[in-house]
Amino acid sequence: MENYYMGVDVGSVSTNIILMDEDNNLISKKYLRTQGKPIEIIKDGLHDLKKEMGNINIKGVGTTGSGRYLANLMLGADVVKNEITSHAVAALNYIPDVKTVIEIGGQDSKIIIIRDGVVVDFAMNTVCAAGTGSFLDRQAYRLGIGIEDFGGIALKSKNPVRIAGRCAVFAESDMIHKQQLGHNQEDIIWGLCEALVRNYLNNVGKGKDISSPVMFQGGVAANIGIKRAFEDALGVEVYIPENYDVMGALGVAILAKEEVKSKKESSFKGLEIADVEYSVKGIECNGCSNMCEILEIWADNQVLARYGDKCGKWSNMSKDNIKLA
Repeated sequence: MENYYMGVDVGSVSTNIILMDEDNNLISKKYLRTQGKPIEIIKDGLHDLKKEMGNINIKGVGTTGSGRYLANLMLGADVVKNEITSHAVAALNYIPDVKTVIEIGGQDSKIIIIRDGVVVDFAMNTVCAAGTGSFLDRQAYRLGIGIEDFGGIALKSKNPVRIAGRCAVFAESDMIHKQQLGHNQEDIIWGLCEALVRNYLNNVGKGKDISSPVMFQGGVAANIGIKRAFEDALGVEVYIPENYDVMGALGVAILAKEEVKSKKESSFKGLEIADVEYSVKGIECNGCSNMCEILEIWADNQVLARYGDKCGKWSNMSKDNIKLA
């Protein structure tokens, strides 16, 4: 039976689950909206995999994203890595000499600087919406067009309109002002693409040595208008990998494959966990002034784990020593 490796990227907007083979070829990918229910969404993704692939041998599993620790508790991952490492590994798998990775998702964006295959610098933006995909979604809705058509319309622009891009609120009011002045829709949309790129380079990319080859990944990479705006601003070609939308999951699957080589055996609990009933409960620790909110993961009337503390008092507690409340 052929061996497969699974990568799970749990973010605030989406949860991506991929399967790859021994040669790092993507076999299956699931893009699911997290909807504030990561446990249920992970289970849904595993159910979909079982229906699609049947009885398969998953030899290694990795988790990444903001919900990586929760996913690890459910799945029994072999590696748990942050998004920076996972995206860098995936980018290097496509272009071994890549030097800059631009990643823009629905709620955040990041830049990764790589030299000789090693991450030497990075930055993330989790505050300003003007540099993320949600900004484009909102403006597309306001303009009455599908986000999938956004980039194509932008490239039809003949007289670009400059739109303030320092802040999502100002950008939106400026866009409305330009509409009222009678500017063409395609010129306004191209202006929005340029505004997002300016915001990204001025905030996330500020002070960074952005060198070629440059790779663009994340959901926003599907927008050809943003790609062109980056190329105009940087003066270099911007590469978009085939699986731009699941690069985090792909990267952590590659890391899991490497980890299993040394471990010889995976920690993965099996696809059957999709049928287990999980629940999450919150408790407050009064042990010190931090007043940490501890999350308990329950299954089959047992506490599987507790996490969320700063000192390790709860998260380091072994399963055998956990007392049921």
